[in-house]
Amino acid sequence: MTAPVRHSVVAIAAAVNSGLTSAVAVAEQTLARIAAYDAIQPQIWISRAAPDDLLAAARAIDARVAAGEVLPLAGVPFAAKDNIDVAGFATTAACPAFAFSPEASSGVAERLLAAGALCVGKTNLDQFATGLVGTRSPYGIPRNASNLAYVSGGSSSGSSVAVAAGLVPFALGTDTAGSGRVPAAFNHLIGFKPSKGRWSTRGVVPACRTLDCVTVFTDDTADAALVDGVLAGFDPADPWSKPLADAPRGHKVIGVPRRSQRVWFGDAESEYLYDRALEHLASLGTIVEIDLAPLQEAAQLLYGGPWVAERTAAIAGLLTTDPDAVDPTVRAVVEQGWDKGAVELFNGIYRLAEIKRHADSVWASIDVLAFPTTGTTYRVAELAAAPIALNSNLGFYTNFVNLLDMAAVAVPAGARANATGFGITLIGPADTDRALLETADAYLAAADLPSPPPLDLEGKMQTVKLAVVGAHLKDMPLHWQLTSRNATFVGAFETAPTYRLYAMADSVPPKPALVHDETGGTIALEVYELGVAEFGSFVVEVPAPLAIGTVTLADGSSVKGFVAEPRALAGAQDITSLGGWRAYIAQRS
Repeated sequence: MTAPVRHSVVAIAAAVNSGLTSAVAVAEQTLARIAAYDAIQPQIWISRAAPDDLLAAARAIDARVAAGEVLPLAGVPFAAKDNIDVAGFATTAACPAFAFSPEASSGVAERLLAAGALCVGKTNLDQFATGLVGTRSPYGIPRNASNLAYVSGGSSSGSSVAVAAGLVPFALGTDTAGSGRVPAAFNHLIGFKPSKGRWSTRGVVPACRTLDCVTVFTDDTADAALVDGVLAGFDPADPWSKPLADAPRGHKVIGVPRRSQRVWFGDAESEYLYDRALEHLASLGTIVEIDLAPLQEAAQLLYGGPWVAERTAAIAGLLTTDPDAVDPTVRAVVEQGWDKGAVELFNGIYRLAEIKRHADSVWASIDVLAFPTTGTTYRVAELAAAPIALNSNLGFYTNFVNLLDMAAVAVPAGARANATGFGITLIGPADTDRALLETADAYLAAADLPSPPPLDLEGKMQTVKLAVVGAHLKDMPLHWQLTSRNATFVGAFETAPTYRLYAMADSVPPKPALVHDETGGTIALEVYELGVAEFGSFVVEVPAPLAIGTVTLADGSSVKGFVAEPRALAGAQDITSLGGWRAYIAQRS
């Protein structure tokens, strides 16, 4: 298949309302898109509308428009995470033994359908919305739309991929610990998580009932705002719903974690992209570092404290009668709740209240927080090897938000070299939802990001970028070791001004040693891209005292590259002042 032409929520509704197109035509195009993408990832769906039923619903929308109704979401197709009830579809929460047919739609689905939207299907998820990875489902593993080797993020995995692949312009997710934000980051999307109680959670299978929020994935903030305009409002049938409030807030002081508290799990690209995002945010206001520790303490209460028992309560019947029906990783997480007692719970509530009082005081001097959405991403194979530990890493910057009653919107902030998305999350106190969307607009305008990478339609070859500084440069004696591995030339660059270059003694052929040194200078180099297997075979051949490490380039980004052990400097000549190996070779000649 070829990547579909994307149409926004705003554009589709306007076209259907004005008669430029029909809901039936939109539905037919959507069915074709979904059928084509089934060749890539059918597992993003758990159930779908029968084509005849979808077209009949579309004809009903066209009839309403012809009768003079102006519908906010006229003919707009959407998908719903399969823990959200939609009449006519079974609700499974990704557990066949739990599945049931709801008598009525959820509060959010009711509003969307009344506004003219068309539900095309229910999407896959981490079972019972327990996970941030998208790998915990018997219906298969939805994968990152831009690189199929990587996780889509979860638990709203299928919903995020359905939007990222251009199948629908918006999809509903849910978010308790980051499930509506992490997949948005990985798939280059907007992930809007409203304040608790702003959107109804009636008819949503609970994960943690006191914390759960319904969320939306879109391509842009205007679409998220339009969906919010339809869904925001008090639902008297939902005990957790709150009267609608929109607190205006000027976002001129932006809080970020202290540099010493930023955790990247070894992902230098994420660190680089976050620093670039902060440069753009600085054009909107003043950047102020804050202490992350209290927020992290709150986050630990979610899975490491008594709140895990709320997940246990949500599926206690199934855990008791048919525990083997629950995904083993989900069961390992949720069963911990059986050991939580009332005393621990109340002590947790008391401590959370203290932390929330501290967090609320932060808003007196900070207008908005701008955190990384995640510190890294992972391949599907990596999650299979360490499903709980790596999942926990992905929640490092997200788990505290709902516990402390905050609103959030995840926005793109660039792409890694492997095409997966990096994002930041703008966070504000409850009821600042619209102000957050406005700030997201301002940030995206300032960042002026390039278009997301193309969809991965056949499985990308996994590659590594490698910096070479000496004998492997073009036309140098060992360059053949790159060309024989089909290495692709990326470009000529310089290091950051923190390196020294030495000509090693008695090296045949002559080779340099690159050493990190804060008193050094910039060194010319070339960057090549190799397949992962080819890179591995190359590294095996690197002789001591040289090694492959990480080299920082002049723009602050990092690539793999040649570095040296201390013994490489024995008898070596410092040639840093020449600026590179070619100049040294020319001087020798």
